[in-house]
Amino acid sequence: MFDIVHIIHLYAAFTYGGFLIVDNLFMARMGETLTPEEAKKAREAIMMHVRKVVPWALLVAVGTGIYMFIFVFGEIGPEGMSSFQILLSIKAFLGLWLGFRGFNQKFFGINPWVFKSHLFPFILVLIIIFLSQAMFIDF
Repeated sequence: MFDIVHIIHLYAAFTYGGFLIVDNLFMARMGETLTPEEAKKAREAIMMHVRKVVPWALLVAVGTGIYMFIFVFGEIGPEGMSSFQILLSIKAFLGLWLGFRGFNQKFFGINPWVFKSHLFPFILVLIIIFLSQAMFIDF
């Protein structure tokens, strides 16, 4: 069961992170080749489809992440948390923050007070990806 949840988690995380990559690296630059009106129209044409998939992908990624966290965190030893547990905790906190933000936007229409662009979530996703790799290095 864990492996299936892990695959679902990766697919959902790639969907969410992939959108953030496309938005920040490509869609944000549409105004360089299109008129402002064309860029706005093109972005909205894409975003109306994105809004149907990406928020759900984020919520699935967070939900499956919580499920996996329970199984992989392990017990805290007498010497304290291991580097794996520390980095996993940071990663989980950032993922929960993204999930809380996304949940409020999707279900309550509450837009973030600060960081209205997708740049900050994009940076958090990059940090989460880095932590995902670094947490297996024994410091």
